[in-house]
Amino acid sequence: MRQVKIYTGALLAAGLVAGPAGCGSSDDGRSGDGPPGADRPAAAGPQPSGRQGGAEIATVRGRRIAVHRQKGDGTTWKTLSSPNEMGATRVFLVDAKDGDWLKVLLPIRPNGSTGWVKASDVRLSSTSHRVEIDPKAFTFTVFDGGKVLRTGKVATGEGGTPTPAGRFYFTELIRPPNPDGDYGAYAFGLSGFSPTLRRFAGGPGQLAVHGTNKASALGREVSHGCVRVGNDDITWMAKNLAIGTPVVVKE
Repeated sequence: MRQVKIYTGALLAAGLVAGPAGCGSSDDGRSGDGPPGADRPAAAGPQPSGRQGGAEIATVRGRRIAVHRQKGDGTTWKTLSSPNEMGATRVFLVDAKDGDWLKVLLPIRPNGSTGWVKASDVRLSSTSHRVEIDPKAFTFTVFDGGKVLRTGKVATGEGGTPTPAGRFYFTELIRPPNPDGDYGAYAFGLSGFSPTLRRFAGGPGQLAVHGTNKASALGREVSHGCVRVGNDDITWMAKNLAIGTPVVVKE
């Protein structure tokens, strides 16, 4: 079992109220959720990284990392800190590799944004796990390669605060101060953001996958964009899935 660090202390000072999902209680009294470069690889160019047989995770080595719009670009496009805003070591999901450069999925708006980082600025690891969420069926499935490890029910975003489709990854793991509260036993921050809420309860509208104290809400559209799963399921994920694990939300 791969060990996953659980961030507490200063991270929880930001809290899940203003945390990765910007989660809070909805006005109607229900348990609320926060919503929380298109280079094509050529034969002699960037090679896709781990889409089928697994995924590579890039962990930032220093206190910050320069992100470039194009590989080899001498101009920095963005500088991202590590730890991230939630106190977790910064990680990226690797999308492609080209010599000394890595194309990575970025935890920024718009969802699906990518950039290039120097391979020497990160430490690479791999995972064969991935999570697929089917909003129409209200289910999640955890895979280890082609093998199904676990399935269960989910709740997703409602009305004007939908859970967006896309390819994301886990950016941090949080243990809420009250495991019997709105957010359940654990919450994984996601690299994606709500398509409709720029801010929510003090947070940036970042998506999350978290537990719930209301199992009866599973199987419905009830959240502000986050994905809720049962507490047994989120506890299993916290014990078995690494930060950086890919998460695909289907159309």
